[in-house]
Amino acid sequence: MTKSNRKSITIETVISASLDKAWEVWTTPMHIVKWNHASEDWHTTHATNDLKVGGKFNYRMEAKNGNVGFDFWGIYDEIHFHQIIRSTLGDDRKMEVRFFQEGSKIRVVESFEIEDENSEELQRKGWQAILDHFKSYTESLNN
Repeated sequence: MTKSNRKSITIETVISASLDKAWEVWTTPMHIVKWNHASEDWHTTHATNDLKVGGKFNYRMEAKNGNVGFDFWGIYDEIHFHQIIRSTLGDDRKMEVRFFQEGSKIRVVESFEIEDENSEELQRKGWQAILDHFKSYTESLNN
């Protein structure tokens, strides 16, 4: 990840899936809306993804009770198919996702610069929960 003055957090998971499947589920809007939530009272109502350098992604995240929502978006800085995605988020933070083939499994390692509004621990837990939902959803597609 590009160096900056902001502190970053790294989280990861190991998925029982092919690299093709993990990449597809991470980058395809019809899948993103199924796994991109930190808790069961939130969901992603709409996702767009123009997966190219300079392309934009936008995930509309809302509380299921409708009281609050926000657009999680960014611009892609670097993409290496099946390996790495680097982007700059809408608030200028950097994010990086790496995919590693490990035998029949895929390790997904995600690093992101923290924001100032929420505690580091809350951010770590929230992003890890999303990554855990990604794992569960992706593995459910293998059955």
